[in-house]
Amino acid sequence: MTWRYRAPVSKRRVLELALIGLVAGISSGLFGIGGGTVIVPLLVWRLGFEQHRAHATSLAAIVLIAVAGSATFATDGEIDLEIALALALGGVIGAPLGARVMAGLDADRLKAAFGVLVFIVGAGLVIR
Repeated sequence: MTWRYRAPVSKRRVLELALIGLVAGISSGLFGIGGGTVIVPLLVWRLGFEQHRAHATSLAAIVLIAVAGSATFATDGEIDLEIALALALGGVIGAPLGARVMAGLDADRLKAAFGVLVFIVGAGLVIR
């Protein structure tokens, strides 16, 4: 694993990122979404991230966002642990596979695939 060094970010940039995180956190707690639908588009459109880096950065950030939301839901007794563990098992296996596929896609194809997925999910929710 390699980490890319980045120059320190400005206070303004930290504030923008924190606001994106706030919106993602609220969306995550409220709708169960946040990384793909909030963080990725805003990193690309607002902060000029390259598509691959936005996806990867979003996945890293959503881990902590999910922990915070899950702790709140667990306190309220809303988590079905057996279901969550089965979902996590599949997700832990699938995420590296998806990451490898993503690495092989150019940014335009990744954007198009991502847009189609978000559209299909949104349309499915509206129809049902």
